[in-house]
Amino acid sequence: MRWKWTCVVLEEKAKSRAGRATSNVFAKMSKKLMQEMKEAFTMIDQNRDGIIDIEDLKDMYSNLGRIPPDAELKEMLAEAPGPLNFTMFLNLFGEKLSGTDPEDAIRNAFAMFDDEGKGTLPEEYLKDLLQNMGDNFTADEIKQTWKEAPLEKGKFDYQEFVSILKGKSEDETAA
Repeated sequence: MRWKWTCVVLEEKAKSRAGRATSNVFAKMSKKLMQEMKEAFTMIDQNRDGIIDIEDLKDMYSNLGRIPPDAELKEMLAEAPGPLNFTMFLNLFGEKLSGTDPEDAIRNAFAMFDDEGKGTLPEEYLKDLLQNMGDNFTADEIKQTWKEAPLEKGKFDYQEFVSILKGKSEDETAA
C-alpha cells in the first residue's frame, strides 16, 4: 500500500550507531523503493530546501497532531553525521530497514498514534490522517481500505492489520 512508507518514515527512532560508515544501501534498493523513499523524504522536507531540519520535523509532526519536544527532534537529527539530505536519509533508513523487522516498523508507526496503548486507533482519526497527511487517500481508496481493515465498534485494530499485511492468519497470530 502507498502509505506503507509513510509508516516507515514515522517509525520510532533507532538507537544511534557510533562510527557510521558509508554502506552499499543504494545497491540493495530497487528503483521502486528508491522512489518511495524520495516521496517520503519530500513529505518530511516541508520547506523543500533539500535538507530535513528541526523545523521540517516540527511541521510534519504538527500535521499529525503530535509535537514532540525539541530535545527528541534534535536526538533524531543527531543520528545523521551531517545535514540530513536525501543521500543521508537513504543511508539512515537503509540501515534501519536492513536491521529492523518490517512488521515491527509498521506496528511501531501505528503505535505512535495510540495514546491508550491498546493496539487500536479510532476509525475517524485514522480516516482523517489518510485523507489529510502525505499522499492523501481519496474517498474511494479509503472505502477500499476499509473493506480489508479490521474495524470493530469504531476502532481500527492495527495489530491485526499488520498481521494481515504480512500475510499471517489469525491462527498464526494467536500462537
